[in-house]
Amino acid sequence: MRLLVFGYGYAADALRRRLQPLGWDIAGVARSEATQAAMRAVEVEPLSAEAAAAQLGDFDALLIAAPPGETGCPGFQALANPLRQGEARPAWIGYLSTTGVYGDLGGGWAFEDSPLRPLSLQAERRVAAERAWLDLAEAALLDVMVFRLPGIYGPEGEAPFAQGRSPLAKLRAGAARVIDKPGQVFSRIHVDDLAGGLHASLRRPRRGGIYNLCDDKPCATAETFDYAAELLGFPPPPRLAFEEAQLSPEARRFYAENKRVANARAKAELRWRPVYPTYRQGFLTL
Repeated sequence: MRLLVFGYGYAADALRRRLQPLGWDIAGVARSEATQAAMRAVEVEPLSAEAAAAQLGDFDALLIAAPPGETGCPGFQALANPLRQGEARPAWIGYLSTTGVYGDLGGGWAFEDSPLRPLSLQAERRVAAERAWLDLAEAALLDVMVFRLPGIYGPEGEAPFAQGRSPLAKLRAGAARVIDKPGQVFSRIHVDDLAGGLHASLRRPRRGGIYNLCDDKPCATAETFDYAAELLGFPPPPRLAFEEAQLSPEARRFYAENKRVANARAKAELRWRPVYPTYRQGFLTL
């Protein structure tokens, strides 16, 4: 079996660790030379976007992990034509999206059929990319699945795949900054559970399937930093009131959203369960 990843990075490398021992060959598209070198080191073949399009018919599965830009999803732009024209028919196509497409729910639950109300340009682009892939699935009869992801954490990977991906890493680096916004909660997922969800979908593809992949415990960011500090024997990091924090526009967008993300559909349809159902189990791996 062969997997092509468009936008090889942290999540894709976690999936690679699951699939290679099962005999999968993996290739990926990545722009930076550092990422390409890291891919070669773990026996992942780097391809250009043009080569990926030309060879797409040789792959059994396709994962789109690159974020959309001003002109849309780069993976769709590179690969839609051979898929539309029937030159390639992977048995599974996964698109990695974000729970940001739900916008702000005031702490309420986000389900896969919840209205999409993106608050940022980046989330609007994700909505458009999801629709492009799902429309292609319907028109070309392809098994495309969309995975909506919250914040991803996990162990430090080989550079450049993962740097500072957890509260423990930030505390160790002396870079912890805890913004206190009362009542705000977020969902998250361990990168290995994300890979497990994708692997489960590879075994049970469903055309047009949309899945939230997250753990079972939405909570405040400060709660996770307090527990991380406890594990490391550090004092709890100081709180900074949201109103007083000088945040970047990107950070302000992040704190504008408040929601809990439900994962029941992924559990029911994919027979997937997070190995790390809360951050408390997940942080023990870090």
